[in-house]
Amino acid sequence: MTKLYNDPAEFSDEQLEGFVDLYSDRLAQVPGGVISLPPKTPQVAVIVGGGSGHYPAFAGLVGPGFASGAVVGNIFTSPSAAHVYSVAKAADQGKGVVLTFGNYAGDNMNFGIAAKMLRAEGIDTRVVVVKDDIASDPQFDNRRGIAGDFTVFKAMGAAAAAGKSLDDVERLGNLANRRTRTLGVAFSGCTMPGAKTPLFEVKTGQMGVGLGIHGEPGIRDDVRPSAEELGRLLVRTVLKDAPEEPGGRIGVIVNGLGTTKYEELFLLYRTIAPLLRDAGYDIVHPEVGELVTSLDMGGVSLTVFWLDDELEPLWTADAYAAAYRKQGAPLGTIDETYEGKSTALDEDSLVEASDAALEIAQRVRTAASAVADLMHEQEAYLGEIDAYAGDGDHGRGMVRGSDAALEAIEEAPEKAGPASLVKSAGRSWAMQAGGTSGVLWGASLEAAANTIDDAAEDFADDDLIRAVRAFADSMVTLGGASVGDKTLLDALLPFADSLEAHGGSLRQAWAAAVADAKESAEKTSELRPQKGRARPLAEKSVGHPDPGAISMAMILELLGKSL
Repeated sequence: MTKLYNDPAEFSDEQLEGFVDLYSDRLAQVPGGVISLPPKTPQVAVIVGGGSGHYPAFAGLVGPGFASGAVVGNIFTSPSAAHVYSVAKAADQGKGVVLTFGNYAGDNMNFGIAAKMLRAEGIDTRVVVVKDDIASDPQFDNRRGIAGDFTVFKAMGAAAAAGKSLDDVERLGNLANRRTRTLGVAFSGCTMPGAKTPLFEVKTGQMGVGLGIHGEPGIRDDVRPSAEELGRLLVRTVLKDAPEEPGGRIGVIVNGLGTTKYEELFLLYRTIAPLLRDAGYDIVHPEVGELVTSLDMGGVSLTVFWLDDELEPLWTADAYAAAYRKQGAPLGTIDETYEGKSTALDEDSLVEASDAALEIAQRVRTAASAVADLMHEQEAYLGEIDAYAGDGDHGRGMVRGSDAALEAIEEAPEKAGPASLVKSAGRSWAMQAGGTSGVLWGASLEAAANTIDDAAEDFADDDLIRAVRAFADSMVTLGGASVGDKTLLDALLPFADSLEAHGGSLRQAWAAAVADAKESAEKTSELRPQKGRARPLAEKSVGHPDPGAISMAMILELLGKSL
C-alpha cells in the first residue's frame, strides 16, 4: 500500500518534482514530464511515456543512451496529447522524434494526436507501440505493452545515441518489438495513493497469471507454486511464443513489479537461466530487478528479447539514465576464463594413508553422513529456539554446513585419510554455511585435522582427544567467547575438559563428557548472551537455551556412536 502522500490527486505531480530536483544535474522538467539535457551532437529524440506508478519506467529511463524524454501521466493514466506534444517539442533536436509507449487505448489516442500536432509543425514524428504481453491476446498486434517496454525503449535509445537516422531508429524499434515476449504473474494487487483497498486481490496461496501493469488482474488464478515451478512455467510459456527465426542469443529480464524482493528475483533467475540455456540459448547481459513496476504490486514477469546482429549491440550499449546505468567493463580488468576456486581434494597431492588411517577415514565418512542426517532432522527445532533472540536461521546454517562437509567427503578419493577428509570438510563447511558459525566450524575442523597424521601406522585415544582440544581452542581463539557467554562454547569446552580429565576407556570418557555438554547446553537457558546477534535481545533469550550449544551437544553425542 502506498502510505506516503499529501493530496492523493497531486501525488504524481509532487513525486515528479522531487525526482527532478534529485536529478537536476542531468534532467530538466517541462510541462508534462522530463527531458534529458541535450547531447553535444544532435540525435533522434526518443520519447517514452505513459501513466506514472511504473518507476523506473518512464522518467527513470531518461538519459544518454536511453530515452530523450518521458511523458508522465497521472497514476496508471495516459498523459494528455498536450503533454506528449510539450515533452516531444522540448526534446526535439532537429533529427526527428519517435514516440513509444505500451499498447493501451488512451496512450494510442493521445500519443497519436500529439504525433499529428508535431507533424503539422514540420517535425518528422514516428510512433512505435510496444506489444509484448503474450497473455493478453493470441494476436501480436492486439497485445498490451508491459515489461517489454524496456527492451524496445533501450534499442531505440541506443540507436539514436549511435547517430542512426530516424528511419533506422523507427525500424529497429519495431524489430525489437516483434522479437520481445513477456509473461507476468501477480501475488497481490496494488493500492492507489489514498485508497484503502487494492485494485484487485489474489487469494492466499494463489497467483494471478497474465497480469497487466495498471492494476489489471491476471487472466486466470493458479495455485502459487515454488520458485522452481514458477520459473519453469514462465520459461515454458514464453518460449512457446518465440518469434520466427529466433536465433540463439537472447536478452532476459526478470522484473519485479513493486514489492517482490530482489533476493526472490535472484532465486527465480537461478531456475530460469539454466532452463533457457538448456533450450539452446546464450543469455546476453541479463537484467534482474525492478524495471517496469506497478506501484506496490507483488509479482514478477519474465521478458525474453531475441537478439540478432543489429539488436545485440543496442541491447549491450552503454546508458546513463537516472534509474539505469550500463557500462562495459574496461578491457583487461577481468579474467573471463576464471572458473572459481575448488575445495575438492587434489588426488595427486594426498599423503599416502596407512591402513590404520583408512580405517579411521571410513568412520569419518560414516560420521559425516550421520551428522548431516541429524541436522536435517533437527533443523526446525534449532531454528525455533534461535528465533527467540536471533534470526531463526541456525538450523538452516547447520544443515548447509553439514551437507557441504558431507558432499566434500563423498567426493574425496577413496585413498584419502582422515586428516584430508576433515580438512576438506571444514573448508566446504566454511564456504557454504556462511555466517560466523560457518566460519568457526570450518576453521576449527581444519585445526583438528592438522593434529592428525594420515601416514601414522596406528592411532591411540590421545590422538582423538588432541584433535578435540585443537577444535575447541580454535573456536575460542576465533570467536573470542568463553564459557558463560551463551554460545556453543558452553557445550564444547565442558566436553573437552571432561574428555581430557576422565580416566578409563575412551568410550566411557566420551559418554561422560557428552553428559556434561548436554547439561551445560540446557543450562544456557539461564544465561544472557554476551556475544553474537542475540546480545541486543538478551532479555528475550533468557528462558531459552542457546541453539549453538544445543546443536554442538547433539553432534558430540552422535559422534560418540559413529567414531
